Amino acid sequence: MIAAAPSPARETLDAFRADRTYLGADHQRNERRTWIVTAICAATLVAQTVGGLVFRSMALTAGGLHMAAHVAAMLVASGAYMLSRRLAQDPRFAFGTGKLGYLAGFANAVVLAVTAAFIAVESLQRLLRPEPVDYDAALPLAAGSLAVTLVCVWLLKPRAQPAAAGQDLNLSAAHLHLSADALVGVLAIAGLAGGRWLGWAWADALTGLAGAFLVAQFAVSLLRRTAAALLDMTPSPDVTAEIRARLQAGGERVVDLHLWRLGPGHQAAVAVISTPHPQDPQAYHDRLAGLEGLSHVTVEVRGADHLHDHAGHDHTGCGHG
Repeated sequence: MIAAAPSPARETLDAFRADRTYLGADHQRNERRTWIVTAICAATLVAQTVGGLVFRSMALTAGGLHMAAHVAAMLVASGAYMLSRRLAQDPRFAFGTGKLGYLAGFANAVVLAVTAAFIAVESLQRLLRPEPVDYDAALPLAAGSLAVTLVCVWLLKPRAQPAAAGQDLNLSAAHLHLSADALVGVLAIAGLAGGRWLGWAWADALTGLAGAFLVAQFAVSLLRRTAAALLDMTPSPDVTAEIRARLQAGGERVVDLHLWRLGPGHQAAVAVISTPHPQDPQAYHDRLAGLEGLSHVTVEVRGADHLHDHAGHDHTGCGHG
C-alpha cells in the first residue's frame, strides 16, 4: 500500500482545504439575521398569546403556540451558528463543526412536528366544544402578526448561490418555521373572517386544524433532509460518479468510494484505488482538483499485490440525500 502524503509544496495533509473549517459561505450573515429574527419573534409571541387568551380565538392561540416554537427554533438556530463558529478550530471535531447546523435543523423539525400535533389536538377540541370569539378585536391582531412574520421570512430568505455552494439546512429550517407560521397566519385570518362576516363559528377551529396539517408536512420534509445529512447519505450521485470517472481515467479501478457532507457547500471523499501501476496519491488528488464542493479528500492506492483483496467488491456508499 502506498500511504497518502502531502505534496512537498504543501504543509497540510488536506490538499483541498488547509484550515479544516467547513462552514457555509454566508455563515456570518445567517447568524446575524437569525438573532434579529429571534428578538422579533419573541415580541410577537407575547402579543399573539395574550390576544388569543383575551379574545378567545383558537386561531390566535394556535399562532401564539406556533410562534413560541419559532422562538425556540430561532434560539437553537442562532446558538448553532455561534457554537459552530467559536468551535470551528477545536481539534475534538474530526471534520469541523459544519454539521452543527444540520443537528439544529433536525431538532427544529422535531419541534415543528410536536407543534403541529398540539395545534391539531386543540383545534379538534374547539370543534367539539366551540367558544365565543371576539372577531373584531382578533382580526387586526392576526393581520399585524402576519405582517411581522412576513418580515421575518424575508430576513431569513437564503441568498441565491451556485448549487456547489450547498444548502444551509440550519437557515432552511428557520426559514421553513416562519414560512409555516405565515401560512397559519393566513388561515387564521380566513377563519376569523368567515366567523365574523359569514357566521361560520366552526371556521376558526377548522383553519387551525388545516394549519396543523400544513405544519406537519413541512416538519416531515425537513426531518428527511436533515436526517440524510446527519446519517451521511451520499449528497450527490452525480458528484460520486464524477469522482469515480476521474480516478479511473488512467485505467485504475475504484474499489471503495464514500462521499458525505461536512457542512454547507463542503463534501468529503474517501477512495481506495487498485491498479497494477500505482502512482503517488497526490496524482489522484490532482485529478479531483477543481471539483466544486469537494473540500476534503483521502486516497489510498493499492498495487497489483493487493488486487485480490477486493476481487468482486465495489462499494460506493451511494444513496440519496
